Amino acid sequence: MTDRPLTVLFLPESAYGPTGNCIGIGNVLLGRGHRVVFAAEASWKGKLQPLGFVEDLVDLAPPAEGSDEADPGAFWKEFIRKTSPEFRKPTVDQLASFIAPTYQALIDGVKYCEPHLREIIARQQPDVIVEDNVVIFPALTTADAAFVRIVSCNPLEVKGAGVAPTFSGLPADDESGWSAFRAEYERTHRDMWNDFNEFVVSCGADPLPDLDFMPVSQYANLYVFPEESDYVDRRQLDATWHRLDSSVRSTDEPFEVPAQLIDRPQGSGLIYLSLGSLGSADVDLMKRLIEVLGKTRHRFIVSKGPQHAEYELADNMWGLEFLPQTSLMPLVDLVITHGGNNTTTEALHFGKPMVLLPLFWDQYDNAQRMDELGFGRRLSTYAFVDGELAGAVDGLLADAELRSRMNAVGAAIRARRGKERAADVIEQVAQQHRDRR
Repeated sequence: MTDRPLTVLFLPESAYGPTGNCIGIGNVLLGRGHRVVFAAEASWKGKLQPLGFVEDLVDLAPPAEGSDEADPGAFWKEFIRKTSPEFRKPTVDQLASFIAPTYQALIDGVKYCEPHLREIIARQQPDVIVEDNVVIFPALTTADAAFVRIVSCNPLEVKGAGVAPTFSGLPADDESGWSAFRAEYERTHRDMWNDFNEFVVSCGADPLPDLDFMPVSQYANLYVFPEESDYVDRRQLDATWHRLDSSVRSTDEPFEVPAQLIDRPQGSGLIYLSLGSLGSADVDLMKRLIEVLGKTRHRFIVSKGPQHAEYELADNMWGLEFLPQTSLMPLVDLVITHGGNNTTTEALHFGKPMVLLPLFWDQYDNAQRMDELGFGRRLSTYAFVDGELAGAVDGLLADAELRSRMNAVGAAIRARRGKERAADVIEQVAQQHRDRR
């Protein structure tokens, strides 16, 4: 604990994963007596203040006519809805059709909100600014505050010669496709990076690292990924980097297994199905999963997502639009996931094997990593056959050796107390910066 309370300003990407990660860390800092401000995207209005945080929110684009500002993450849900057909393409083809447009949308948001963000910083006077995003906001690094970067995506976001290219989902031990993927990334991103770098410099910030949209902080860099699945044996990081292993928020409401799922057939498992708030918006995919899994002997808790009214669950399932994921995950035997970094690291935190159905961004990297380490099975999200999915579920549930291994991994991760470690680092750099003022 520092001598007097600090003001910590978080700016997370609007998606649930980064925001949930910052909520978890921010809650620890609140418990230590600090003032925690969220400069989150405006659709989070009214969702953060009840948790004890100060809301000083930003718009990433002009509000659309008839938009639902009460819907957290609405900006990205709409973007994903328009671009979801691209998820059926190979990762190298998604670079042009999905990854680059996503970066451009993020960059447009940075440019739009830069003046407002400077006003927020001037108003809140933070000692430390913490950004969990994949693009830099120049207002954050030019402010009179320590700057901390969080990587809550797969840590391949931090590039290196010894690891597979970010977003590729390519195997760690087969470099045959790495060069072609990197060449396509440069082709599809070079002009956009040049333009964004010019904007960043024009705002008074340092030039960006080549073909990176986010700089490394001179103060501290945090990343959320367990030691047991990390890449540091292939790509070393300098002393500014701190691994959090996991960052599981404690603000979710309690959860009890619904009565209809408690009595289960002999040999059946209780399984959590979640494709995230964005992936679950693909109604056709959700219907196919329900059809296949509804024929198994297992029981399922389903996070239905924003299109929950558009489909019905099978008799062996129960679900809601939103579920307290960190409260229910300890109660299940297996997780079926899109491979988002929060869900993946939370599953490891609680020692749960996974079936991974990646859709976009770093989900392919997480799915590949879990598969090659034996923590789960990666399947082709749109091309799996019925028996393949059911067989993956049955095989993972029947693997007693894997369950024992996962239990040990989860216990080790929980003992490292990732949120508390993050709070320690943030406190330290903030106090050091304050002392130098």
